[in-house]
Amino acid sequence: MGIGRSGSVFSHPLGRLALGLPALAFPAALAFAAALACAAPVRAAENLDSYLEGVRAKYGLPALAAAVTRSGEIVASGAAGKRAIGIDIPVTVEDRFHLGSDTKAFTATVAGTLVEEGRIKWSSTLGEVLGGRVKDMNPKLAAVTLEQLLSHTSGIPSDNADTIAIYFNAVGFEKTPTALRLDALERWKTHAPEVPKTGSPFQYSNLGYTFAGAMLEEVSGKPWERLVEERIYAPLGLKSAGFGPQATFGKYDAAIGHMLDDKGTPTAMAWGPSADIPPVIGPAGIGHMSVLDFARWGDWNAGQGKRGPKIVSPETLAVIHKPHVTTPPFKNPPPGTPSAGDYAFGWGVVKLDWTKTPVLTHNGSNSMNFAKILVEPASDLSVEVVANYPGQTAEDAATEVVKHLYGQFAPK
Repeated sequence: MGIGRSGSVFSHPLGRLALGLPALAFPAALAFAAALACAAPVRAAENLDSYLEGVRAKYGLPALAAAVTRSGEIVASGAAGKRAIGIDIPVTVEDRFHLGSDTKAFTATVAGTLVEEGRIKWSSTLGEVLGGRVKDMNPKLAAVTLEQLLSHTSGIPSDNADTIAIYFNAVGFEKTPTALRLDALERWKTHAPEVPKTGSPFQYSNLGYTFAGAMLEEVSGKPWERLVEERIYAPLGLKSAGFGPQATFGKYDAAIGHMLDDKGTPTAMAWGPSADIPPVIGPAGIGHMSVLDFARWGDWNAGQGKRGPKIVSPETLAVIHKPHVTTPPFKNPPPGTPSAGDYAFGWGVVKLDWTKTPVLTHNGSNSMNFAKILVEPASDLSVEVVANYPGQTAEDAATEVVKHLYGQFAPK
């Protein structure tokens, strides 16, 4: 039930676990997005369906989709396979896929919007923001900052039996996700953070992102889900974007995730609580959207916030993108995977042996799906790959696709 880490590219499979814009600026952002939609048409994107079908078949995945952006355009996209094993409905580039921990960068960007509004600081602590709600916090826990939570340097651990007991508890069906995040902090409040005494302070922590989300909710007065919707999804025009299981309850209208049993036999997990991780840890990884919308998000980051819409300033986005901690060395990395890297806010920062410069990258998985994103700001390029299947098989397929598409579309 631990966290998956491939080199310095990060994800958060949780095992089975069974795992604003300011109000006045918001209409302006929508108007800006509408204006972009009415601008001169761009060239048609290259169709990747045939290539992806070959990779999908090679790895035995139900479905695989990918997209590439360059300088504000989606220059290639495609999808291959079926929405679920045993369901004869082809996927398309409009199908929703789960993002897993790739959601963390959305949480970090929402934090940036609230920092710019003066509602919170990167240096704000859990005690300062939530001490009035959660009494008698361990002093060391109360001193943990938003920056530490977003960079996984707080000393709050990676998922273990204690954290998983918090995610799955008796009040899960009795409180809102916002209330459950406060409840999670209440249950954890006596724990003192434990930063490794030697080496890197990095410890990948979904619970830490849960607490970061609670801080953002407290200073804004809005649920984390509404913050992401209003401040990122809507301004970028990500119409397919949402939270939790990808499919509408009772319908096979999206790429369905698959759970593997102990023998590796897959079962399609379409709806209900078993189809995703608990909503309490939403800020750590319950976003979903089509690969085209995922690409629009990747492109905005590749453009370093300079293209619009203005979600945060380029200066604030640079803070989000910059390395904040060097991660521990990774022993015996797979071929082509670096043995070390850095972590920003919601992004890994690594130099791969096949990229020209350090890139922003992240993996995401709820143990039923897999997503991978690579952003190279220096080339204004991004690559996104999503699959409705978990584990090493999906990661290997996604890595092959990202490497291939980067080689094909990166500037020579």
